[in-house]
Amino acid sequence: MTLPLKACLFDLDGVLVDTAKYHYLAWRRLAEELGFPFTQEDNERLKGVSRMASLDILLSIGGMTLAPDEKEALAAKKNGWYVEMISRMDESEILPGALDFLKACREAGLKVALGSASKNSSIILTNTGLTPYFDAIIDGTKTQAAKPDPEVFLLGAEALGVSPAECVVFEDAEAGIEAARRGGMRSVGIGSPTILNKADLVVPSLGAMTVGRLAELT
Repeated sequence: MTLPLKACLFDLDGVLVDTAKYHYLAWRRLAEELGFPFTQEDNERLKGVSRMASLDILLSIGGMTLAPDEKEALAAKKNGWYVEMISRMDESEILPGALDFLKACREAGLKVALGSASKNSSIILTNTGLTPYFDAIIDGTKTQAAKPDPEVFLLGAEALGVSPAECVVFEDAEAGIEAARRGGMRSVGIGSPTILNKADLVVPSLGAMTVGRLAELT
């Protein structure tokens, strides 16, 4: 028998807030400093991927191989630019429908967790006023493995005290949908049905999602 859903786990970038543009601008600036172009199409490969794994992808695009200490320095430089940009964020950058859906989930008695690769989630959640809506926050400061490894979502379920089968993940990246699948969770893709075709349900944004629609996943 299918267990009822008890918890919603949300990715951050591209699902709740529009920080993807800041990641892109910072990575593009780094690529330009290194002497090669970095396009928005290239940036799609970085969605849901950890900072160091993203740097490896960027360097492969530029045909570059660097020592570990050089890579750490570049990652820190990129993150500095990114943090400078997100430090100016406010509630206006919450994506349409996201806040209403978070409120609806809590009003329905569902537990809510963040499951993000971001190591800067606390800055973003504080600046946008979203922190109070989460029962648990699992981000890149608490995980070892990057998506599509399911670690971040399994830790979220554990923190909420629910089983993976009782969780639904909201993700805008293929790697995140795959992580949910590997973790034994259902998933809602936020974005294109073509790209997120492995999700159990795909909607263009959380503005198109309701608590009632969760019944489509059970």
